[in-house]
Amino acid sequence: MKKILLLSDTHSCIDDTILKYVDQADEVWHAGDIGAIAVTDTIKKHKPLRAVFGNIDGIEARAEFPEDNRFVCEGMRVWITHIGGYPGKYNARVKEELRLDPPQIFICGHSHILKVQFDKSLGILHLNPGAAGISGFHQVRTMLRFEIDHGKIQNLEIIEFPKHKKTEP
Repeated sequence: MKKILLLSDTHSCIDDTILKYVDQADEVWHAGDIGAIAVTDTIKKHKPLRAVFGNIDGIEARAEFPEDNRFVCEGMRVWITHIGGYPGKYNARVKEELRLDPPQIFICGHSHILKVQFDKSLGILHLNPGAAGISGFHQVRTMLRFEIDHGKIQNLEIIEFPKHKKTEP
Protein backbone atom coordinates (compact mmCIF):
# COMPACT_ATOMS: atom_id res chain seq x y z
CA MET A 1 0.00 0.00 0.00
CA LYS A 2 1.18 3.51 -0.81
CA LYS A 3 -0.10 6.81 0.52
CA ILE A 4 -0.05 9.41 -2.26
CA LEU A 5 -0.20 13.20 -2.03
CA LEU A 6 -1.28 14.68 -5.35
CA LEU A 7 -0.70 18.36 -6.06
CA SER A 8 -0.47 20.71 -8.99
CA ASP A 9 -0.03 24.35 -9.87
CA THR A 10 2.23 25.33 -6.99
CA HIS A 11 3.57 28.23 -9.09
CA SER A 12 6.74 28.49 -6.94
CA CYS A 13 4.87 28.12 -3.64
CA ILE A 14 6.12 25.58 -1.11
CA ASP A 15 5.25 26.20 2.52
CA ASP A 16 4.74 24.46 5.85
CA THR A 17 1.12 23.67 5.03
CA ILE A 18 2.10 21.71 1.93
CA LEU A 19 5.08 20.12 3.67
CA LYS A 20 2.89 18.90 6.55
CA TYR A 21 0.97 16.76 4.04
CA VAL A 22 4.13 15.79 2.13
CA ASP A 23 5.50 14.30 5.35
CA GLN A 24 2.35 12.18 5.80
CA ALA A 25 2.64 10.60 2.32
CA ASP A 26 4.79 7.77 0.98
CA GLU A 27 5.10 9.49 -2.42
CA VAL A 28 4.23 12.89 -3.84
CA TRP A 29 2.90 13.34 -7.38
CA HIS A 30 3.01 16.82 -8.95
CA ALA A 31 0.90 17.49 -12.06
CA GLY A 32 2.87 20.48 -13.36
CA ASP A 33 3.20 24.24 -13.14
CA ILE A 34 5.87 23.74 -10.54
CA GLY A 35 7.33 27.22 -10.89
CA ALA A 36 10.67 27.53 -9.13
CA ILE A 37 12.60 24.26 -9.10
CA ALA A 38 13.09 24.84 -5.35
CA VAL A 39 9.54 23.47 -4.96
CA THR A 40 10.41 20.01 -6.25
CA ASP A 41 13.89 20.08 -4.69
CA THR A 42 12.26 20.70 -1.30
CA ILE A 43 9.70 17.94 -1.77
CA LYS A 44 12.44 15.48 -2.80
CA LYS A 45 14.25 16.16 0.48
CA HIS A 46 11.17 14.78 2.25
CA LYS A 47 9.67 12.09 -0.01
CA PRO A 48 10.00 10.38 -3.40
CA LEU A 49 8.52 12.54 -6.17
CA ARG A 50 6.95 11.86 -9.55
CA ALA A 51 6.24 15.01 -11.56
CA VAL A 52 5.61 16.52 -14.98
CA PHE A 53 6.33 20.00 -16.26
CA GLY A 54 3.52 22.45 -16.94
CA ASN A 55 3.02 25.30 -19.36
CA ILE A 56 4.56 27.94 -17.04
CA ASP A 57 7.62 25.85 -16.21
CA GLY A 58 11.02 26.90 -17.43
CA ILE A 59 14.05 25.09 -18.73
CA GLU A 60 15.06 23.58 -15.36
CA ALA A 61 11.74 21.81 -14.79
CA ARG A 62 11.51 20.76 -18.45
CA ALA A 63 15.01 19.29 -18.27
CA GLU A 64 14.20 17.29 -15.13
CA PHE A 65 10.58 16.22 -15.67
CA PRO A 66 8.71 14.86 -18.70
CA GLU A 67 5.51 16.21 -20.24
CA ASP A 68 3.85 12.84 -19.64
CA ASN A 69 4.67 10.41 -16.84
CA ARG A 70 3.19 6.94 -17.24
CA PHE A 71 3.92 4.32 -14.61
CA VAL A 72 2.42 1.53 -12.51
CA CYS A 73 1.91 2.02 -8.78
CA GLU A 74 0.70 -0.84 -6.61
CA GLY A 75 -0.83 -2.53 -9.64
CA MET A 76 -2.58 0.58 -11.03
CA ARG A 77 -1.68 2.13 -14.39
CA VAL A 78 -1.24 5.89 -13.94
CA TRP A 79 -0.75 8.72 -16.42
CA ILE A 80 0.15 12.22 -15.23
CA THR A 81 0.25 15.20 -17.59
CA HIS A 82 -0.35 18.89 -17.00
CA ILE A 83 -2.87 19.80 -19.72
CA GLY A 84 -5.14 16.83 -20.23
CA GLY A 85 -8.72 18.05 -20.05
CA TYR A 86 -11.40 15.93 -18.44
CA PRO A 87 -13.97 13.29 -19.43
CA GLY A 88 -15.91 14.45 -22.46
CA LYS A 89 -13.42 17.28 -23.10
CA TYR A 90 -9.98 15.69 -23.24
CA ASN A 91 -7.15 17.69 -24.78
CA ALA A 92 -6.56 16.77 -28.43
CA ARG A 93 -2.95 15.78 -27.68
CA VAL A 94 -3.98 12.97 -25.31
CA LYS A 95 -7.46 12.00 -26.50
CA GLU A 96 -6.53 9.24 -28.95
CA GLU A 97 -3.88 7.72 -26.69
CA LEU A 98 -6.39 7.62 -23.83
CA ARG A 99 -8.75 5.69 -26.09
CA LEU A 100 -6.07 3.28 -27.36
CA ASP A 101 -4.19 2.70 -24.09
CA PRO A 102 -6.24 3.99 -21.16
CA PRO A 103 -4.64 4.17 -17.73
CA GLN A 104 -6.73 3.38 -14.69
CA ILE A 105 -5.94 6.81 -13.22
CA PHE A 106 -5.53 9.89 -15.45
CA ILE A 107 -4.14 12.94 -13.63
CA CYS A 108 -3.78 16.49 -14.84
CA GLY A 109 -3.60 20.02 -13.45
CA HIS A 110 -3.71 23.35 -15.28
CA SER A 111 -7.32 24.41 -14.60
CA HIS A 112 -6.83 25.26 -10.89
CA ILE A 113 -10.20 23.49 -10.43
CA LEU A 114 -10.26 20.38 -8.28
CA LYS A 115 -12.11 17.60 -10.06
CA VAL A 116 -12.60 13.90 -9.36
CA GLN A 117 -14.61 12.20 -12.07
CA PHE A 118 -14.99 8.66 -13.39
CA ASP A 119 -15.05 8.31 -17.17
CA LYS A 120 -17.40 5.35 -17.70
CA SER A 121 -16.73 5.19 -21.44
CA LEU A 122 -12.99 4.55 -20.96
CA GLY A 123 -12.96 3.12 -17.42
CA ILE A 124 -10.64 5.90 -16.23
CA LEU A 125 -10.62 7.71 -12.91
CA HIS A 126 -9.80 11.35 -13.71
CA LEU A 127 -8.11 13.37 -10.95
CA ASN A 128 -7.24 17.07 -10.94
CA PRO A 129 -6.00 18.26 -7.54
CA GLY A 130 -6.72 21.93 -8.27
CA ALA A 131 -4.02 24.40 -7.23
CA ALA A 132 -1.79 24.15 -4.15
CA GLY A 133 -0.09 27.49 -4.81
CA ILE A 134 -1.17 31.06 -4.15
CA SER A 135 -1.02 32.35 -7.75
CA GLY A 136 -4.19 32.25 -9.81
CA PHE A 137 -7.91 32.89 -9.64
CA HIS A 138 -8.75 30.09 -7.20
CA GLN A 139 -9.96 31.16 -3.76
CA VAL A 140 -9.02 27.97 -1.91
CA ARG A 141 -5.79 26.00 -2.21
CA THR A 142 -6.42 22.30 -2.80
CA MET A 143 -4.66 18.95 -2.98
CA LEU A 144 -5.77 15.31 -3.02
CA ARG A 145 -4.50 12.40 -1.01
CA PHE A 146 -5.34 8.75 -1.32
CA GLU A 147 -4.01 5.24 -0.93
CA ILE A 148 -3.33 2.70 -3.63
CA ASP A 149 -3.40 -0.91 -2.48
CA HIS A 150 -3.27 -3.98 -4.70
CA GLY A 151 -4.77 -2.25 -7.74
CA LYS A 152 -7.40 -0.27 -5.85
CA ILE A 153 -7.62 3.38 -4.91
CA GLN A 154 -9.07 4.03 -1.47
CA ASN A 155 -9.47 6.69 1.21
CA LEU A 156 -9.52 9.54 -1.30
CA GLU A 157 -9.54 12.89 0.54
CA ILE A 158 -9.78 16.49 -0.59
CA ILE A 159 -7.44 18.83 1.27
CA GLU A 160 -8.48 22.49 1.29
CA PHE A 161 -6.79 25.45 2.89
CA PRO A 162 -7.00 29.22 2.45
CA LYS A 163 -4.69 31.27 0.26
CA HIS A 164 -2.05 33.16 2.22
CA LYS A 165 1.44 34.48 1.75
CA LYS A 166 4.00 31.79 1.06
CA THR A 167 6.91 31.03 3.32
CA GLU A 168 10.17 30.22 1.64
CA PRO A 169 11.76 26.81 2.44
